[in-house]
Formats: sequence, C-alpha cells, structure tokens
Amino acid sequence: MAAIRYRAPPPGRPRHSQTPEDEEPFNIIPVHNLLADHPSLRYPEVRAAAAALRAVGNLRRPPYVQWQPSMDLLDWLALFFGFQRDNVRNQREHLVLHLANAQMRLTPPPDNIDTLDPGVLRRFRRKLLKNYTSWCSYLNKKSNIWISDRSNPDVRRELLYVSLYLLIWGESANLRFMPECICFIFHNMAMELNKILEDYIDENTGQPVMPSFSGENAFLNSVVKPIYETVSAEVENSKNGTAPHTSWRNYDDINEYFWSRRCFEKLKWPIDLGSNFFVISSKQKHVGKTGFVEQRSFLNLFRSFDRLFVMMILFLQAAIIVAWEQKDYPWHALESRDVQVRVLTIFFTWAGLRFLQSLLDIVLQYRLVSRETMWYGVRMVSKSVVAAGWIIVFGVFYGRIWSQRNKDRRWSGEANTRVVTFLEVAGVFVLPELLAIVLFIIPWVRNFLENTNWRIFYLLSWWFQSRSFVGRGLREGLVDNIKYSLFWILVLATKFIFSYFLQIKPMIKPSQLMLDLKDVKYEWHEFFSNSNRFAVGLLWLPVVLIYLMDLQIWYSIYSSFVGAAVGLFAHLGEIRNIPQLRLRFQFFASAIQFNLMPEEQLLNARGTLKSKFKDSIHRLKLRYGLGRPYKKLESNQVEANKFALVWNEIIMIFREEDIVSDCDLELLELPQNSWNVRVIRWPCFLLCNELLLALGQAKELVDAPDKWLWYKISKNEYRRCAVIEAYDSIKHLLLEIIKLNTEEHSILTVLFQEIDHSLQIEKFTKTFKMTTLPNFHAKLIKLVDLLKKPTKDVNQIVNTLQALYEIAVRDFFKDKRSIEQLKEDGLVPHDPAAMAGHLFENAVELPDPADETFYRNVRRLHTILTSRDSMHNVPTNLEARRRIAFFSNSLFMNIPHAPQVEKMMAFSVLTPYYSEDVIYSREQLRTENEDGISTLYYLQTIYDDEWKNFMERMRREGMVNDHEIWTTKLRDLRLWASYRGQTLSRTVRGMMYYYRALKMLAFLDSASEMDIREGARELGSMRRDAVGLDGLGSERFPSTRSLSRNSSSVSLLFKGHEYGTAMMKYTYVVACQIYGTQKAKKDPHADEILFLMQNNDALRVAYVDEVNAGRDMKEYYSVLVKYDAQLEREVEIYRVKLPGPLKLGEGKPENQNHALIFTRGDAVQTIDMNQDNYFEEALKMRNLLEEYKQYYGIRKPTILGVREHIFTGSVSSLAWFMSAQETSFVTLGQRVLANPLKVRMHYGHPDVFDRFWFLTRGGLSKASRVINISEDIFAGFNCTLRGGNVTHHEYIQVGKGRDVGLNQISMFEAKVASGNGEQVLSRDIYRLGHRLDFFRMLSFFYTTVGFFFNTMMVILTVYAFLWGRLYLALSGVEGSALANSSSNKALGAILNQQFIIQLGLFTALPMIVENSLEHGFLQAIWDFFTMQLQLSSVFYTFSMGTRSHYFGRTILHGGAKYRATGRGFVVQHKSFAENYRLYARSHFIKAIELGLILTVYAAHSPVAKDTFVYIALTISSWFLVVSWILAPFVFNPSGFDWLKAVYDFDDFMNWIWYKGGVFAKAEQSWEKWWYEEQDHLRTTGLLGKCVEIVLDLRFFFFQFGIVYQLGIAAGSTSIAVYLLSWIYVFVVVAIYVLVAYAHEKYAAREHIYYRLVQFLVIVLAVLVIIGLLEFTSFRFVDLFTSLLAFIPTGWGMLLIAQVFRPMLQKTILWQLVVSVSRLYDIMFGVIVMTPVAFLSWMPGFQAMQTRILFNEAFSRGLRIMQIVTGKKSMI
Repeated sequence: MAAIRYRAPPPGRPRHSQTPEDEEPFNIIPVHNLLADHPSLRYPEVRAAAAALRAVGNLRRPPYVQWQPSMDLLDWLALFFGFQRDNVRNQREHLVLHLANAQMRLTPPPDNIDTLDPGVLRRFRRKLLKNYTSWCSYLNKKSNIWISDRSNPDVRRELLYVSLYLLIWGESANLRFMPECICFIFHNMAMELNKILEDYIDENTGQPVMPSFSGENAFLNSVVKPIYETVSAEVENSKNGTAPHTSWRNYDDINEYFWSRRCFEKLKWPIDLGSNFFVISSKQKHVGKTGFVEQRSFLNLFRSFDRLFVMMILFLQAAIIVAWEQKDYPWHALESRDVQVRVLTIFFTWAGLRFLQSLLDIVLQYRLVSRETMWYGVRMVSKSVVAAGWIIVFGVFYGRIWSQRNKDRRWSGEANTRVVTFLEVAGVFVLPELLAIVLFIIPWVRNFLENTNWRIFYLLSWWFQSRSFVGRGLREGLVDNIKYSLFWILVLATKFIFSYFLQIKPMIKPSQLMLDLKDVKYEWHEFFSNSNRFAVGLLWLPVVLIYLMDLQIWYSIYSSFVGAAVGLFAHLGEIRNIPQLRLRFQFFASAIQFNLMPEEQLLNARGTLKSKFKDSIHRLKLRYGLGRPYKKLESNQVEANKFALVWNEIIMIFREEDIVSDCDLELLELPQNSWNVRVIRWPCFLLCNELLLALGQAKELVDAPDKWLWYKISKNEYRRCAVIEAYDSIKHLLLEIIKLNTEEHSILTVLFQEIDHSLQIEKFTKTFKMTTLPNFHAKLIKLVDLLKKPTKDVNQIVNTLQALYEIAVRDFFKDKRSIEQLKEDGLVPHDPAAMAGHLFENAVELPDPADETFYRNVRRLHTILTSRDSMHNVPTNLEARRRIAFFSNSLFMNIPHAPQVEKMMAFSVLTPYYSEDVIYSREQLRTENEDGISTLYYLQTIYDDEWKNFMERMRREGMVNDHEIWTTKLRDLRLWASYRGQTLSRTVRGMMYYYRALKMLAFLDSASEMDIREGARELGSMRRDAVGLDGLGSERFPSTRSLSRNSSSVSLLFKGHEYGTAMMKYTYVVACQIYGTQKAKKDPHADEILFLMQNNDALRVAYVDEVNAGRDMKEYYSVLVKYDAQLEREVEIYRVKLPGPLKLGEGKPENQNHALIFTRGDAVQTIDMNQDNYFEEALKMRNLLEEYKQYYGIRKPTILGVREHIFTGSVSSLAWFMSAQETSFVTLGQRVLANPLKVRMHYGHPDVFDRFWFLTRGGLSKASRVINISEDIFAGFNCTLRGGNVTHHEYIQVGKGRDVGLNQISMFEAKVASGNGEQVLSRDIYRLGHRLDFFRMLSFFYTTVGFFFNTMMVILTVYAFLWGRLYLALSGVEGSALANSSSNKALGAILNQQFIIQLGLFTALPMIVENSLEHGFLQAIWDFFTMQLQLSSVFYTFSMGTRSHYFGRTILHGGAKYRATGRGFVVQHKSFAENYRLYARSHFIKAIELGLILTVYAAHSPVAKDTFVYIALTISSWFLVVSWILAPFVFNPSGFDWLKAVYDFDDFMNWIWYKGGVFAKAEQSWEKWWYEEQDHLRTTGLLGKCVEIVLDLRFFFFQFGIVYQLGIAAGSTSIAVYLLSWIYVFVVVAIYVLVAYAHEKYAAREHIYYRLVQFLVIVLAVLVIIGLLEFTSFRFVDLFTSLLAFIPTGWGMLLIAQVFRPMLQKTILWQLVVSVSRLYDIMFGVIVMTPVAFLSWMPGFQAMQTRILFNEAFSRGLRIMQIVTGKKSMI
C-alpha cells in the first residue's frame, strides 16, 4: 500500500501553496512529479499524456510572469487568461487521466506507446466540443476552433482548445447549469486564444494581442462573477421561490438568452456590464423571460399535450353523434347520410380547439414579447386570427349543406356536391397533420430537416413551432417507430372500442328519456324552466371524466404484458431460488468465465457478424447446458481456480456483511484442491445427500458390472464428484493420521492399491462385496466424528480403526482369503502379537489442533458422509439467497463482454450528502422510545439471524464476554447497525465494492496460471484466520490496518499494480456540502466522515468552505480532501474559489454540481444517500460500461438505466406495499419505457451518465428554484431534448432504501406529486409534448405528469358522481324519473357506469405480472392475496388522495417544497394530533364531505330506499371515505390501543387550545398550524384565488338543497324559503359573538354575569323552538337535518374568508373567523376520532392491527409483539 503514497513532508512545516512540487498533495496520480513511486505511473500512457501537455515549444510566453521550465500548456493558458491555480491542477489531472485511459483502450495499441495518439485526442475534442459546434451552426456563427480535420494533426492546438474548455467549465460554478452560456464564453476566449497563437498585433498598442482580461483570478472576477450575480439577484427576486415564476428569470431563462444572436450584439466581449442583460428590476428596460413563461394553470396540460386532448374530444363527439341513433353497431348508423354529415361537425370542434390553443399561447406567453422579440407576438396573433377564420369558413360551408338539404327535403345531388366541397375545405385544414404523418413514417427526413440549420427550413417550420436550440431531431429509427406505434395502436383501439360500447352507448337511452321527461316535480326553487339538460349534463360528467382517464388503465394493462414479454426474452427470473441454482451451478463457472473474464481478443475480431454468431451460440450452450461444460472445467484447472477465487470472495463478503454464518460459509465455499482429490470440490450444499444416494444405488445393483453401476452414479455430476471426493479424502485422511514407516501404514497402502487396481480393470464389483459398504460408512462417520471433537480420544480412534480394518479384511473380499494369503498380500502384520488386537495402537499420530486446513477438510468430509437433507435452505438468510439467485441469473442474460480492467472505461460515483446519519452513535442505538424499544433492539429483532452471525464473528475476533460489545467492540457494533439503516456508511461501503472488485479483477486479468494456483493454495490455508477480520478496530482510529474491509483475502496475493489500475478507473466523490462547518463545530458527523475516508482509499470528500475575508465579507471555496495514510491525517487536494454562495437553486443539484468538477472518467453514476451496492454486482460494472459502445436504435446511449432493489421491504407491511409498488415501477415500468416505448427518462439514482456528454450540456440535474423541485427527472428531459438516448439494463442492480412509515411515505408522495405539479408548468414538458412524435408523446404523458393527472381524475370522478346524485335526489328529478318505468332501467345502466371506478384494481396488475416473472405465478398471486388481507387497497386508495391533493394544489397555487422525509425506522406510535395536522386538509375533510353527501343522499333519495341499490351504488365511495379517514390509524403502530387513544385525544385538545407565543411551532399550537395550512393562498395568483372561491361555493349547495326538505318549509318551493334560512346563519353568528364577548368581559371577574348571559341565550333558544313547533310545520327532526345544511355553509364561508385574508386580517371579523375555524377543527377531530375510539374499545382489534402491520415479520417468526409492547434489549 505504501507504494501509492507520496513522501511525508518534513515535520513542523505547515502545507502552504509553496510546497515543493514532489510533495504537493495529489488526488489520484501525481502528475506534477512523474518520477514518484506510484503504481499508476508505470503506465506509459500516463507519461505520454503528461509529456504532451508539457510540450509548450515555441509558444509566445506570457508577459509579466517568470516562466518556469516545469510549466505546461495549462499553466500557459492560466497565465494568459487568469485561471486559478487549483482549477489548473484539477483539470491537469482530469485531462491526463482521461487521455491516458482513452489511449489504454486503443485496440490495436498505437505504434509508439510513449507519445499521445492524435486520434484519441481528436475524438475527445470532437466529443467535448460537440455541443459548442452545434450551437455555432444553430446561430450561423463560424466556429472558433481553427483546426481542419483533414490536415496533419496539430496536437498542441487540440490540447489548448480542450484545456481551455475544461478550465472554463471547472471554474464556472453555478454557470455550469447554463451550457450555452459556457459556449458563449468559450467562443470568445477561443478567438482570443487564436489571435495569440497566430501572433496578431493589437491595433491600438502595436504590441502582440493580449486577452481582454488577465491577472490573478481574472476569469472568475471578470466573466463568472457578473453573470453569477445576475442569477443571484434574480433568485432574490423570487422571494425564496414564493414569487410567481413569471416575475423572475431562472437558470433556463438566462441560458436561453444565449440561443439567439442578440447575446453577441447586446452582451459583447469583453462583457459589457451596462447591457440590459444585467438589469434586474422591471422598472428599467430589462431582459424578461426568454423562451418560455411558466404560468400556473391547469390549461398547461392541454397546451403541452394538445394532440392527445384533441383526439379524445373529437372521438367523444363523433361517438356520441353515432351512438345517438341507437343502432347495434356504429357502421350501421354511419350508413345514413344525416349521421355522416353530422359527424363532420368535429371540424368545428377541431378549429375551435386550435383557436383555444392559440388564445392560451397569447394569455400564457405574452411576457415573451419585447422589442427584441417582436416576431413572437406577430406569430401568436396571426395564429389566433387564422384559427378564428377557419371556424367561420367551416360555419359558412356547413350551413350551405343543410340549407340545400332542407330546401330539397332530401339528399339531392346538389346537397351531396356541397358535402364534397366541405370535405375539400377540411382537407386543406388537415394538410399539416397529413404532412406530419408522412414525416412520422419516414423519421430520418424529419431529423434531417430539424437538424440542418438552413434558412429555408426555418421559414417553413416558423408557423408551426417556435425555433429552439433543443428538441430538434428527436425521431427514432424505423424499427423502434414500428414497435411503439403498434403498441399504441393496440391500446387506443381497445380503449375506443371499450369507450364506445361500454361507456357512451349505454348512456344514450337514459339521456334521451331524461330529456323527454315532462312535468318534473321539482322539490326546490327552480331558476330555469325545463332544466332537465342540466341533470343530463350531471349524469354525463363522471362518464366523461372516466373516458378521459381510462387510457391510463389500458396503458397499465398492456404495458404489464409487454414488460413481462420483454423480461422473458431478456431471461429474467430463470433462476429464482437456490434449488434452481443447484441445477445450473455446474455451468456457473463457465458463465463467470464467459461474462466476467476478458477473452484474449484477436485484433478486430470483436463486433464482426461471425463473432456475434459465435457469442450467441456459446450463450445458448451455457443457458441450456448443452455440451459438457464441467468436463471442460476439470481439464481446465485455471478456469476452475479463477471461478473458485471469485465465488469464494463473494461468499467471504457475505460473511463480512454477516448475512451468512461460519457454518453457511463452509457449506457454500469452493475449497481449494488439497488431499489429492481428483475432481472439483463443489460447495458442500450441492453434494449433500449425494453419497447416501450413491450407496443406495450400490446396494440395489449388487450384481451389476462396474460399468453399469458407474454409469448410473455418473448420471448426476454432483454424485460422481461426491463419491470420488469421499474416497480420495478417506484415503488421504487414513494415511495422514497413521505414522509413516509403520506396518499399519503399509497395510493401508496395500489395501488402497488393491482397490485402485480393481477399479482400473473394472472388476470392483466382482472383487468386493457391495453389501459391506454401509458398515464402512457407519464406522467412517464414527471416526470423523471423533476427529472433529475438540478433545480427541485416541483410544476410541484406535478402536474405530481396528473395526474398519476387521470389516476390510474379513467381510469385504468376495472370495475369502486365509491368513497366509493375507500375509502374502501384505494385508496382515507379520508379527502375530499385533494381530492379538494391538494393531494401530502406537501408530496413530493426529495433526496439531492448530492445523486449520486439516480439520476444515475433516469437517467437509463429515458433511459429505452424513448429510441427509437436501439443504434447500442454505444459506438460511433470505437476502443472501436473493442475491445469489439474482447474480447467478444475471450471468445467463445477455451481457456485453468484459474488457480487461486496463481497457475498461473509467467511471466515478457521486453522492450528495447534507447532514444525514453517517454511523449511528452509541446513544442513538441505546435510546428507547416511549414503548421502551431501542433502535438496536429493533434491529436485533428484525435481523435476528444477522445479529447471531455478527456475535459469532465478534467472538471469533477475540470477544470473550458479550458485554464487550459496548466497550472494545463498540465501533463494530455501530457499523453493524449503520449497515442496516439508511446511512452514509452503508452507501460508502456499497460503493467501495466497485474499487474492491476492480482490484480483484485487475489481479485476475494479469495473474499467470502459477499465480492463481499458488495463490489459491495459500488462501486455502489462510482463509480461516482471515475470515471477515474487520479491522475497523474499536480504538477510535486504528493506525494499523489489519485486514480491513478494503483488503480482503484475495488482496494478499496482489502484486501492487492492482491499486494503481483500480485508482485510475474509479473514484468515489461524496459531496458533503457542509463538512467544513461540521469540522469547525466539532460535529461528530465530521469525525465519522473522516473515519470513512481513512478506511477507504478511493473515497474523496468535496465540500464548500466559507472563509471570513475581512469585515462582513465571506469567500466561498469548493474543496476536495482525502485521507493520507502516510501522514495519518486528512489533506486538502484542491481549493477552487467560487463567485459566491453555492445555493442559488434547489440544494441537491447545486451540491452535485459543485462536486462534479472533482469526478473523473467517462461515466458518472449518481447515487443517493439511501442506496447500497453489492460486491457481486460491482463485478459486472465494466460489462455495463461497454453498453456505451452499442447502438440502441439510431443512437448510442447517454444514460444507462440500472435496476434497483428496494431493501426496506421487510420492515412492515407498509414498507412492503411501498417496495412492491416501487419495484414494479423501477423494473417493469422502466423496462417498457426503454423498450419498446423509447421514453425512459432518468427516475432513479443508480443511472450511469455519459459524463462528458452531460458536463457540456448542463450537468446531471436542473436546479432552478421550485420549478425543478424533482431535480432528477429533468436530467432525463434534458437528455431526451438534446438528442440523447436512455436505456435500461437489468443484469445489474443497486440497492435502494424507501420510506417505511405512513407519514414518511405521504411526505414523499407529496413531494413527488408537487414536483409533478411544477413539471406541468415547465418548458421541458411543453417542448417534449410538442417535439416528440404522437405515440412517444402518449407514452411520455402517461408515464410522467399524466399519471398524476389521471389519479386526480379518478378522485374528481367520485366527486362528480356523488354531487350529481345529490343534485338529482334533492331536486326531485330522480323521483320523477323513477315514476316513469322505462327510465328506471336507464338509471340502472348509469349505476353500472360507477363500477368502472373499481377498474382501479388494474393498477395492481403491473405488480402481479412483475412478481410472476421474477418469483413465479403462484407466489405472485399468493403475495397479492396477502397484500389484500393486509389492507393494501386502503393504503393505495389513501396514497391516491395524497397524490391528487398535492398535484392539484401545486398547479393551482404553487407552494411545492422539498420535504425531508427522514429515513429512520418506524416503530413508534404517531399521536393523533400529528396525524390530524398532516392529513386534515388533504384527506380527513374531503372524506367527511363525501361522507356527508352519502348520508344526505341516503336520507333523501328515492333510489336509496332500496338498500341493495344504495350499497351497489355507493360501496366504492364509502370505501374511499373509510380509507381516507382510517388509513393513518390502521398503519400506525398501536393505532387502536385504548389508553393511547385517550392520551391522544387529551393531547389533541391541548394542541387546539394552546395559545402559544410568537415562537410557537405548528406542532405546539393550532393557530400556527392553521396559518401555515393557508400559505399557498398567499403565494397564489388572482386566477388561483378565483378558482378557489368557485370551488368553495359548492358548500352552499347543501343549504339550498336541504332547506326545502325541512318540515318548516311546508312543501313551498319559493326562493323566500332559501333567503329566510340565512336568518338562522346570522342569528347563530350573533349569539356566538355575544357569548364570546361576555366570556371575554365577565368570565374572569364578574362570573355571575357571564352565567346569566348563557342562561338567557338558552331560555331564548328553547322559547323559539317551542314557538316554531306550535305555530309552524316545524318538526323536531328538522333540528338535526338543518345541521347538515348549515355546517357546510359555515365551512364554505370560512374557506372564502381565508382567500380574502389580506383584506379581513386588519378588521374585527378576523378574530371571529379564527375562533370559528377552531371550533370546526375540534368538530372534525371528534368525527375522525369517533371510529378510532370505537375500534380501540372493541376487544381484539389491537392485536389484529399489529398482525396486519407486521405480518411479514410475524411470518419470519419474529417477536414483533415485544417490539410493540416494549420488552428490553437482548444485550
């Protein structure tokens, strides 16, 4: 290891920037000192790249600076342009590493290995500057890269351009989010560079040209800072993201300013700070939004996906027209000319929708128009005018048809001609659509037209879409086109057939009857006469809503089956469990060899058709076991040894992770060949029971000849091996424990010689009795048992040996031999005394107990001799089984071939981290919650077997007493727990497996046969001592690194170069944003991060350092640090100054962006804090990176999607639902999106990005405030828009943690739904909706925002349905319809419509299908039933509510914010008040509203009198109500505990009445919470407020409807009844004010007055009621009925008052609003609490709920009851 380090500096001298070159700290390779002793420097490619940079040659030296001979081209650029020193150092290493890696990959290698290959450099320059060159051609600017691709390569010039770009990028800080802004800077600086290179003379001074700025930090101060400060000022304008998006420019707006040539005219170069680009306030002339305006409105959905909605609306209209005829089939109706002509009205609708679209453009985008962008305005207005023109044209021509028809009273020839004329006009109208279809069929033409920047093409397309730099040429290849078109044609056909026959047609008859219904007896005041139309509209509303959303369901169904088919063809799920693995294990070694080991490649052999054909044949052989791969294995020992090394390393790491025990380890490992065994020693778990079966066969076939018996045994490969191994081992064992040169030894030798001889001549069964074999077997077991015991009894061993000898000599031979014969043969001792029973007595010599190998082999022999069961349950741990099964299955899938480690692509991993847990502290593990459960106890219970394995490992590592776990082994304990939570240490351990895997693969690549054979032998002997030694010593920072996690057993064989190779190919950067602050505050997190660096060579930490620079001034730096083992401390590698604070946008993308400059390699994998990785998966990484070289469709991939495994599924049933849902999304969902639909974006985090492609196109995510709150997915949008390609690969997976408690899950879903609400407004969605072809646009819609939109539609359908029924019941239309028998049936038809809502069941289909694929059909169905029993439907219904609430609210009012969900374990009970705060507005109140409607409907509807009809009608609505109210309690540990319910209610009431001071939090005070719940109304616009008020008006309907049903109304339907009812409202308010006033004035001092006021109010109320009963038709029941009318009214008034809060807050009324709201919240709380209290009081409910919540754990036999009821920790 020391070889990697550089020499320590002399003691006592601090490190300053003046460090001598060779002692300067470095990141991966010491580029500054090529003579250092460092493994990476042994590669000539590294030296070649560094030498090319040093070739400054005859370039003009920068003035005013002393030029050092050691300086290179980067220093030269830095001195001219004023780049920072550390930026130069960082990019120097970046460039050298990249060029060296690229040159290593060349096949064949270049002729001169010591110079940089020009082809490598040219390819890199083209890739890096590709975005720049396309930007130049887009703006019709000449590129400033003055290199002709034809001439001789000018290496120095190429290097200068590449270096200049990287230096600009490396110092641009937040500007990296704006790639075209960087292009603009590069364009101008490259021009200045050219002038210097071409020795231009400055006209003004007559001197050689100098750049427009130079000096220290000149680039940062003159270029980056002004633009950064503009961004920063705009962000301030956004008022922390609460201002409307229209009022400030985000990153995208500022970037898109550089998409037009005005950036050259206005900004100029050097940058003109007086340009209006830098003006912020809207008073002066400033640059407004560019490219797009994000306006809050639901109409954005229509605007972005207009083609989809136009299709839906036109079909609906046509279908209704056709169905109105009531013919059986639509084509019968279409035979009539009337119907045909009526159908033509769809052209009106179409023209109208186009007009709406153009109006929307004007309303939403008018802010784009300024003096500089007049053409936008011209286009918008002219489009509106033209659309309006079409409506008029159609009207005129259509009118002429009917006027002719009515004149002729039939369809005359003239009328028909007019129809034809109309169709011709329509043909002109559809011309653009037809053109689009033609271009869709031949995609490459469209791509060519969009990608070539010819003026003529602009003019042609100007009318249809505004010009944009991104979103051009997005068409896919023909094959993909056909695939996804067929998919969607099938889905749409199904949907439209279903809609026509089952939704629209059944509605026609009832609608006609309803419209014909005469003399309806209205039960209330009817404002319009004959308003049946309104009732019909209400009947149709839910149907139309379902019609709009059910395409989602059809998509879901079809995509499940397509996904399953794709998965089957990819060979997923063929090995699902250990028994299936056993069947294939013998081909496993060949599969590892074929996939994971590089083949010796002949030059240019790869990639040809012939080699591909050979590959596929080889895969077939492997997959189906054709050929005899194990024969090959035995002959090829190297392959077997390599396989053994890889397999054993995987099992060793399982042991290190404590997911297998020592015993499992011995059963699973492939031991090295010792004891002269002639066959491969398969793992024990494969050989179990085989020997006994072979003995059985031998007993049965007593008289069979050798050949036949052996043929029978050899039919099973494992049986054959077991027999041979048992024989060889026994032979070796017996000869080993008997002293050499004794008579006994020679007797045994002779005996074995005879047996061997008889086997050779195939006379074994002839010579020996088969029936004695079982006796041998029994005695041998006894012998091995004795040897296995810790204390060995030699006498017994001697006795057993004598017994064995007796059987051999007396019973074994078929023809008995006399003593003489035996003597002659040498099978009897010559000394007769020995025969007297003293044989073996002095001959036994047992090996030393410390001889681990010997006793390990004895144990193995014992297992082979004795095991009777089939060991299906080895390993016992479910996780270990799943991992082995997935790994082995993946090796039989189609994986690209592995290159050698030296030739693989380099990559890095980037993890953003803020302040989450790193390693659990002792306190965190021991602290108990209110139920007395500590985190450690919880983990011990959930991971029962892993805890036992851990303790076993600790004892083996020297722990004597269990209590030492809290002292000497504390660090191990903390790590063990942390690796089971969602902590940074778990992520780091997982990601460092890449490094470990690469070191091992590098060793295997270069090791000779000898190395491997010898190594295998050495390891065999050392293995036992090294097992899982963890070396994370328990003293704070162990200076000695005994076998640590990074140096496993194989590493003992390494030669040293493996470290260098692995370092060059892999680095891991964790962006710990506030690590500097944590160090300053002595935060324990900082020590723990340092500990991680200490134990992981390849780990680097990047953070932002704030430095005080004088008065109130702060400077910010991006810093990279690592741990230096030589100096035994952390050292700083780079420190790059930033223009200001890092966080201008969303925190996570900003954090990623600042650390991105420190990553290396061709690819970067984005990993989140809640992820994990596995060693065996890391082995496949180099295969995955080869995918970048394959074409997928017409493009190579730019993002490789990777599968995730959700590892938190076993915690509780909730976690299981979440992980099931997530698993089907990240596997099946993504699989279909990538192939065949071609719209996979970037959703998860383990995706691997093509690093250089992304760093020149805006980075790994977008960061504008609020609009990019779901930052990840925008990377996918950006990638697709800029012509990237996203694929999905399922042969490799990464672990991922998910939230496990209902509150966490709801917050997570709220975050995702809000994020989707913001996406609806974003430019990315709009552009994709318009630029993708029709079918990809459909796929895109239904898998991103459409999914949330349709979820909301389902909820709206329930609302529409119930409000519609309520209207029909209260108005009396329903009663009149029922009286008319024919319409009775019709109503029944409408009821059936409602069952379609239950189609929601189909959303579970993807889960079932994916499970069947991976775990088998029966298992999947069983899982599904179990889930239903655990109330998963309740959970999914509840989460639908969460999604639709936050999605809708975000689009209307904004207010999306990042919600930290916390990743802890959830076993503690959440209080009622907390649940109420979280769900009151999103679920409880909506459920209460729906419940109220259902109750009123039950009371007043004639239909509901029939109980069955009522139940059938409303069961799904009631289910929704119950789910929304009870879910938070059902999924809350101890949710139905009576005592807790009582405490919770007290706590709730305290919270409601708590007055609290200024600093009270929402958790303490109801009032604070109430204000917070209205926050979104403060940020919303006028439109949002109007919509909110209109929605709130629905609550006044109850009063209007119910008042007429009261007895006091006496059947009157006059409007006066309604108006009089308002008196009641005002009286109640007055009384409330009076009592409140009296309370305030008298309650404290003159209590008697207060009581008097109360008394008078009560007396008055009683008198009024008596009076009403006496003098009017008032009934006592009316009191309760009227409550149903007036309570909603009050609530509606409160909601409207909240909208007008800015006006009301200053008046006296506001106090009234607040206090009444408090009463309402108490009422809602009581309503929600009632069922909870009832269920808590019912006996047995609590136990059932616990069972439901923790079933998975129960079924694994865990003591969950102890967790819930709180017993103490095990230690």
